[in-house]
Amino acid sequence: MAATIAFNAVGTPARLSRQLSHPSRRPYPLLAGLRLRQAVPARYSNSVSSSSGSGIRAQSVAVESLSAATAPKVEAPVVIVTGASRGIGKAVALAFGKSGCKVLVNYARSYKEAEQVSKEIEESGGQALTFGGDVSKEEDVAAMIKTVVDAWGTVDVLVNNAGITRDGLLMRMKKSQWQEVIDLNLTGVFLCTQAAAKVMMKQRKGRIINIASVVGLVGNVGQANYSAAKAGVIGFTKSVAKEYSSRNINVNAVAPGFIASDMTAKLGEDIEKKIIGSIPLGRYGQPEEVAGLVEFLALNPAAGYITGQVLTIDGGMVM
Repeated sequence: MAATIAFNAVGTPARLSRQLSHPSRRPYPLLAGLRLRQAVPARYSNSVSSSSGSGIRAQSVAVESLSAATAPKVEAPVVIVTGASRGIGKAVALAFGKSGCKVLVNYARSYKEAEQVSKEIEESGGQALTFGGDVSKEEDVAAMIKTVVDAWGTVDVLVNNAGITRDGLLMRMKKSQWQEVIDLNLTGVFLCTQAAAKVMMKQRKGRIINIASVVGLVGNVGQANYSAAKAGVIGFTKSVAKEYSSRNINVNAVAPGFIASDMTAKLGEDIEKKIIGSIPLGRYGQPEEVAGLVEFLALNPAAGYITGQVLTIDGGMVM
């Protein structure tokens, strides 16, 4: 039986529900290179070729049993996804769950939605913790890191996804609109990265993926605060990648374009037509497409030589 625990910002258990644990549906790509194969001695191979069918099956079972006995136990990667209750964050968390990871699902206000994400992760073969906390607050971030380390011993992957918008033309933008966006979208990335990197440095490995935006590269009318924050995330990503590269910590940014969401669903037909007209592929992106890129950067051995990069996923908007 596996226990699902929801925590608040100070790490106090809020709910405890027992659920059946599920085996992973597929191996962890991050650890695929560690898989061992039991070699068969030449004399054994020769005897197989000349033996009966029943002998082959018996020898095959013996080899498989030996392999199982000698193969090392591989721990599932431990992942933190901030702002994981909906949208891109939810898709990312679910993708890690399907890969059999242990996922901390962070949320700020959407408790029920976050709990549902955790439930889906466990149903797909992963493990989940639900944690409520504001990543722009240092004490909440410290409690989040403590919660995941106490539960699973480490942090292998951090996805900084939490963010908000407070749109408005600069001439009318209030300081509070500016500060809220900077605090959560940029300072939150700083606080989470700094805290998680301390754990990663001790184990001399880790991967950090920051969710930026194409508006951090090209700007957008009515989003001076959001554009500034996302541009800051991009510069932050490159600096941190250089600082932590000697500790085998890869740091990259993903910059989505227009992704289908609750917000895009509320746009009028004329505005939507104009937006889609600016996208060479002629459609919105899907959260699952962004999640696939994040999962590759976080878990795939082929991403081991990628760091300090900004990967746009925008249907060709920024070329």
